[in-house]
Amino acid sequence: MTALLIPALFLSLSLMSLLPPLGEAVWLNLPPSTTKCVSEEIQNNIVVLGDYNVVANNRSYDLPGINAKVTSPYGNSIYAEENVTEGRFGFTTTDSGKYLVCFWMHNYHEVVGASINLDWKIGIAAKDWESVARDEKIEGVALELRRHEAIAKSIHATMVRLRSRELVMRKVSETTNDRVSTYSIMSLMICVVVSSLQLWNLKCYFRKKKII
Repeated sequence: MTALLIPALFLSLSLMSLLPPLGEAVWLNLPPSTTKCVSEEIQNNIVVLGDYNVVANNRSYDLPGINAKVTSPYGNSIYAEENVTEGRFGFTTTDSGKYLVCFWMHNYHEVVGASINLDWKIGIAAKDWESVARDEKIEGVALELRRHEAIAKSIHATMVRLRSRELVMRKVSETTNDRVSTYSIMSLMICVVVSSLQLWNLKCYFRKKKII
């Protein structure tokens, strides 16, 4: 039984490595008059949840207010808040690319900076499995099987996406190679023609001077 579990465990770990980041906890030190950003490459139609809160660097001061903004890969604002000490954002991605979360002090003349604890969850990690268990009345092994099914689907989608990107890159490489080959042949032909014209011109010159 143990001999069968070890390959299965190794296969599960290998498949899990194909998954995109499911969650990330980031601690940011935010000095005055500075903007700090965190980016993540996310595919389209993925659920993203984020929680952040401010921790003052100097305990003698109250928590300073910060501004927070989340932008899409095309620069569109998805979430924006001003003069807050904590907050939460959630959205479903509509475009593939880098999503940016930025923070800066609300008052740029603030003497003391702050630290920000950012915890965001992506994809499966952002799904509320407690609600799923409550709505579908499943628990224990059934719930774990449902989670593993979601992970398997995510892995399959990732593999399909990687395969599609590989095909696109291969097509681009083949097209570039064809263009380089054509350019090289054209350059060689131009060099041959120019060399022939130079030889012909020199021959005519020498004949005119009766050198040959």
